[in-house]
Amino acid sequence: MDETATALVELGAVIFALGVLGRLANRVGMSPIPLYLLGGLAFGQGGLFPLGETSEFSHLASELGVVLLLLLLGLEYTASELVTGLRRSWMAGVVDIVLNATPGVVMAYVLGWGSVGALALGGVTYISSSGIVAKVLTDLGRLGNRETPVVLSILVFEDLTMAVYLPVLTGVLGGVGLIGGLQTVGIALLTITVVLVVALRYGRQVSAIVHSEHREVFLLQLLGAALLVAGVASALQVSAAVGAFMLGIAISGSTARSAAKLLEPLRDLFAAMFFVVFGFNTDPTLIPPVLGAAVVLAVITTATKVATGWWAASRQGVRKLGRARAGAALVARGEFSIVIAGLAVVAGAVDDQLAALATAYVLLMAIIGPVAARVVEPTVNLVTRVRNAGRDRFPDTMA
Repeated sequence: MDETATALVELGAVIFALGVLGRLANRVGMSPIPLYLLGGLAFGQGGLFPLGETSEFSHLASELGVVLLLLLLGLEYTASELVTGLRRSWMAGVVDIVLNATPGVVMAYVLGWGSVGALALGGVTYISSSGIVAKVLTDLGRLGNRETPVVLSILVFEDLTMAVYLPVLTGVLGGVGLIGGLQTVGIALLTITVVLVVALRYGRQVSAIVHSEHREVFLLQLLGAALLVAGVASALQVSAAVGAFMLGIAISGSTARSAAKLLEPLRDLFAAMFFVVFGFNTDPTLIPPVLGAAVVLAVITTATKVATGWWAASRQGVRKLGRARAGAALVARGEFSIVIAGLAVVAGAVDDQLAALATAYVLLMAIIGPVAARVVEPTVNLVTRVRNAGRDRFPDTMA
């Protein structure tokens, strides 16, 4: 077959395989992200069925996947919600950074990856997966629970932190000096401030520019605007993903709801391609040497995320069961962790093993997170019943 035919066959096989993996994930009630990563490992370099003709398309599709992921994440929030959430959750957000970025930073230095590796791996272990968390809360019917606003506030703070962190990481990976790094941070903060002001004051006008009653026109204008903003943001070294996120924030009301509904199928397709492409670029033979480190990080950061949610919920007067649910809900890592690792590896400024470690870590955390969220309530209830039974049987001893 010629190159075009081969590329079409390979691309069709990959997309069909993604559908099978997604169907399997839905059947067993888990996030499909780990399976997509495993699929990428199987089809990529050093895998069981290495592909060769789809690399250019798959790379562009994965970039589009990141843009759509962040665009839809931005559509979930309004500027006022972001500002309010930031005011309410900034202390919990700081605790979250300290507890969950530190293990990644320390591990990077232990493995000899230096300051750049520490900056990248700290981000990988810090950021929770908003997509997985939202799905788990919906599936378990906990959106109306008292602890859920605490969880969402922490996620909002993390997303805003990423809006500053990603440009800084991009600048450091690009080898800019101190002055260049400060300029990057300044541009990022200025961009975020301008977008928030525009979204607060002119959200309706921004929404009107992209909105249309015709689905085809609406989709074209929305997707075109997202790519334009992402491209300009990337040119300013603010990160294409953050640019898409800020555009999503600026779109509000019924336009945001319609846009989210319209873009979801596209987001799911290209996001799946993103995870697969990351797997493509990860040599599976590099995973065994770092698997122990991934397990250690998984254990430590599961505990630190639970501690973060517990502490934040306790400050809002949530009872013990709700505190435990809040902590368990934050455990999962996913899309952002892979975005960070992908940026670091593509730049060539970190050890190749960082991609392998990030893959193994996200595989573990994308499984542990939903499981922890499901088992935390029956576990806490069981412990409570055992304690109560002990008090009834040995009142003097328990006292």
